[in-house]
Amino acid sequence: MQLDPQQLGLEFGSGAVVGGVIGFAAKKIAKLLAIIVGLELALFKFLESRGILTVDWNKLTAGALKASESAQGGAPPSWVTTILSTLSVGAGFTGGFLLGFRKG
Repeated sequence: MQLDPQQLGLEFGSGAVVGGVIGFAAKKIAKLLAIIVGLELALFKFLESRGILTVDWNKLTAGALKASESAQGGAPPSWVTTILSTLSVGAGFTGGFLLGFRKG
């Protein structure tokens, strides 16, 4: 089995480009979701102050804590494992993703 440096470089480069685009998009989507959640909480607080809505803030906070605990302890999805199982594409993807996420 021979390693072709050109093929290896092509796989690494394409993985880096795809990872960069996905990382950039992931950061933009995360920012958008943070804005939407913040506006929703502000709307809840406004409606509660007007007597239109009653919000159980303890249950709302408990739900957020449970979601973050499950996200921290969960295993990565199977597609992530598949992507990272190929070293050249996985390394390029990871580097590109981190660079794209940082620049986004």
